[in-house]
Amino acid sequence: MAPSAKPISSPVPDAWYPTLAFLMLFVGLVVTASFFIYEATSSRRNRSIAKELTTGAVASVFLGFGSLFLLLATGVYV
Repeated sequence: MAPSAKPISSPVPDAWYPTLAFLMLFVGLVVTASFFIYEATSSRRNRSIAKELTTGAVASVFLGFGSLFLLLATGVYV
């Protein structure tokens, strides 16, 4: 006989979804704002592609997970 199946559950409690959504979206928007400020205030000769890619990747990850938790908090299970 096969062992009884365990139901799939989230590693994060459901009550944390709104808080995680708010925090991750906030951090993502702050990093995005710093990216735009960096692009607007630095000259073309002083820009660093590594800094741009790193900042963009960090902002993307936080905004992506923030959007995911926002959808989960509102009941859209993806």
